[in-house]
Amino acid sequence: MTNRVVVGAQWGDEGKAKITDLLAQDADLIIRYQGGCNAGHTVVANGKTFKFHLIPSGILYKGKTCLIGNGTVILPEYFEEELNGLKAENIDLSGLKVSPLASITMPWHTEVDGYSESVAGKGKIGTTKKGIGPTYTDKMQRIGLKIEDLYSPVALSEKLDIILPIKNKQLKEVYNLKTYTKEEVLELCKHYAEIFRPYVCFEWQDMLRDAKREGKKILFEGAQGVMLDVDFGTYPFVTSSNPVGGGAGTGSGYGPTVIDEVIGVAKAYVTRVGEGPFVTELTDETGKSIQTIGHEFGVTTGRPRRCGWFDAVTMKYACLVGGLTSIALTKIDVFDTFDEIKICTAYKDTRDGKIYTSYPTDVFSHKYLEPIYETHAGWGEDISGIRSYEELPLNCRKYLERLEEILETPISIVSVGPAREQTIFK
Repeated sequence: MTNRVVVGAQWGDEGKAKITDLLAQDADLIIRYQGGCNAGHTVVANGKTFKFHLIPSGILYKGKTCLIGNGTVILPEYFEEELNGLKAENIDLSGLKVSPLASITMPWHTEVDGYSESVAGKGKIGTTKKGIGPTYTDKMQRIGLKIEDLYSPVALSEKLDIILPIKNKQLKEVYNLKTYTKEEVLELCKHYAEIFRPYVCFEWQDMLRDAKREGKKILFEGAQGVMLDVDFGTYPFVTSSNPVGGGAGTGSGYGPTVIDEVIGVAKAYVTRVGEGPFVTELTDETGKSIQTIGHEFGVTTGRPRRCGWFDAVTMKYACLVGGLTSIALTKIDVFDTFDEIKICTAYKDTRDGKIYTSYPTDVFSHKYLEPIYETHAGWGEDISGIRSYEELPLNCRKYLERLEEILETPISIVSVGPAREQTIFK
């Protein structure tokens, strides 16, 4: 039995969905353990492109159980839209389960998110305005609603008597936004209950115990990336949950002893959507070339992704705090036409000349940092059809082996294109 966690090892958008999709072939149970519909996962399968936001991408395989775990936050309308899209493609949803402990994103969460971002000024974070942060805020403040509340009229009524006076006061006096009556929210919750009813799994404890007892293979699917982790990322320009490998233990219902491997997915370069520091960002023609060749536009937002050379300083950090046992490197084929490729091995502080080989967590000092690069020769040939590591061009293998040396972590998977078959298992 091998139970794996798939973690984004950069700022999200690393190609996790493809790796999760591949590993899901051999898994019995796939669990999405954090985040919400602010995540975007793209899978190319059987000549079709599927875009996932909440539902684990393992749903494309028949006979798999896919659980949206307790660590997630779910916007019901978005969940319903994603369901309808999969139904239109005749995807079997009988294996889809939702934890009754997952949190619900309510209308006031998206409204507050949009308002907060619109007036943030210099403090703008670059959220997707899907209400993720406010939902997690209420969860931690213990005034949030969970899926199970939709099916307990007494609990829901009592909770709303506590929640609505607090929320309405905030909505009116802090944000100058619409307030809600109890009757309005109860009617809305009736609708939400019908959306979730076919999928909510009240027997989740038995399901998880049985899977463990029977030695079934479990795959934990994260969203976003280590550098967006609320504790370890470029705070405050982060998401509101824990994408790191440790987050799988708190967001799934299993403890950490169940986990055997943590695979960190990273691009052969770096991208970032939204605000926040990015030391190796390229704003020149090279950056535009990476963006164009790599089709770097956000799945959820459509926003162009900022692009830069591979940052081994942040990646070493991600290997440590993310708990990575190996790396899946994607999009290396984007460099097929490049004469040279660079790796950032250190930062230099322009104020005092200090050199950083370990990641400096004070992100507000990053504007003073400049990357120190080492340069590698390109390979000048199309590698998208190669299926074994030994067949890769010598310079490509040298690049990969140098990354392993710097990161002190093996590269176990190399992706040379978006399709399932364009993958090398090393």
